Amino acid sequence: MMFSSGTSIVLAKEPGDFMVLRLLRSTFSTLWLFMMMLALSACSGGRDDYEGNGGSGLPQADNPVVEGPVTGGGGPDCCVVKVVIDVDLRDQGYQPGTPFFSNVQFDLAELGYQQSEYFISGTAKSYINTSELDAAGNWSVAQADAADYRSRIAIARPINPEDFNGTVIVEWFNNSGGLDAAPDWLALQTEIMRSGYVWVGVSAQRVGVQGGGGAFDISLQDVDPIRYGSLFHPGDSFSYDIYSQAAQSVKNPVGLDPLEGLQVERMIGVGQSQSAFYLSTYVNAIHPTIDLFDGFLIHSRANYSAKLSQEPQADISTPENVFIRTDLTQPVITLQAETDVFRLGSIAIRQADSDYFRLWEMAAAAHSDIYTTLKSPIDKGDDPALTDVTAVAEVRPPFITCDVAANDGSASWIAKAAMDALNRWIRDGDAAASAPLLAVNPAGTDFVLDEHGNVEGGIRTHYVDAPVATFGGIGQGNEAFCGLFGTTVLFDQAKLNSLYPTNDDYVTAINEAADAAVAARFLLEADAALIKARAPESGIGGP
Repeated sequence: MMFSSGTSIVLAKEPGDFMVLRLLRSTFSTLWLFMMMLALSACSGGRDDYEGNGGSGLPQADNPVVEGPVTGGGGPDCCVVKVVIDVDLRDQGYQPGTPFFSNVQFDLAELGYQQSEYFISGTAKSYINTSELDAAGNWSVAQADAADYRSRIAIARPINPEDFNGTVIVEWFNNSGGLDAAPDWLALQTEIMRSGYVWVGVSAQRVGVQGGGGAFDISLQDVDPIRYGSLFHPGDSFSYDIYSQAAQSVKNPVGLDPLEGLQVERMIGVGQSQSAFYLSTYVNAIHPTIDLFDGFLIHSRANYSAKLSQEPQADISTPENVFIRTDLTQPVITLQAETDVFRLGSIAIRQADSDYFRLWEMAAAAHSDIYTTLKSPIDKGDDPALTDVTAVAEVRPPFITCDVAANDGSASWIAKAAMDALNRWIRDGDAAASAPLLAVNPAGTDFVLDEHGNVEGGIRTHYVDAPVATFGGIGQGNEAFCGLFGTTVLFDQAKLNSLYPTNDDYVTAINEAADAAVAARFLLEADAALIKARAPESGIGGP
């Protein structure tokens, strides 16, 4: 679960005499927008020049009715949610009248971006399988039931149309916490805005819209019944088609254009955690039937995937182990953290790279981490201090406090490189790099660790090749959310001194590790520049 957070930050000396960010106060604040505009009737005027999946000849997804941009909200029933105790989101920085999802804590206009929200409505379809759902993912499906829906999309886009790079990232909002969370927006937002992507978040599942599930049950209608009271969701059997229609409303609009004329050249589907489970089913079952997406980033999935359909419609589970089908001609990168390999069982679905598939396993990464929950909301992409390794147990107060410091490792940096690689693969035909797997013992039951306690193998960055801490993907216990956040154990002064007798030694180690990751195409140059700029100022190295 990810929320938007306002955070006070103090630089404090830690053992090892290097600067470590202490995140002392974390409050919860999200940006959200209301007031339905009149629905614009469907009319002609789609983007005729969009060829989607190479002009595949497959049918298009249905177009929903689009309304907006949505404004307004608030009122006497707004903003108070119960999480053990009543929490008034306005007391923690929430601003009624803006889109509700996990968001950043600064004005996007500072970086040349703007946010908006639209309601989408129509008739969505559920699906049933027409052949066995095999482990290989080679699934055939047919449309089944139909139901009306009314949901929403949130959009971040360049203010200047000339800054748009032609690629739209469509994120399936994560509902594990019982609300619309956007972990990939938070992991990727600095790369999205510096490179000119459009980001679209989709409320595809019922829990995020109307509640009734998840750890905290903070639905759109719970947060702001005036703004979101008109929304309704028929159930997650229809989530796949709602996601398709949301993407279609941006890719090939009919009537109101949420992107106000921006010409979409590429569309990439993304989803993390529970959303990755749904996206895995979407890629295997739905994607081959329509001309819509040009590639996918499936981030932190389990060995299984989400049900194709569920009660009250036909209850159709997928196999215990599910691979990504290999007959696609649109690239897929599956991005996995240490947590995912054993705790989520993805070791059972390790899949060989192929013409259009890559598996990236990340060393020093957890399923979720401190960057996503605390650093990203304040990260404008220009502060080298945010590259410091932190040791923080309060990962999302007052909602989540863990027993030990959570992971502050490599996931977001590698995720940005994965998005860049996927975009180049689609745009230029330059296939993403293949990555080594994380090292496991012969029995396949645990990782092989180096002398610092960090995993061997996998995608290497400065976190493990010029380390200042031991990072784990597990180690918090089995609590629902803390168990996904992994651990960080900072090296003490003596160990730091032995590794880096002088600051110059540390700078050299960081530069070499960062340059190697860039050369391997697992770290972007802009991010490497921030990491390298911080090393001389870090205080690491020497007594």
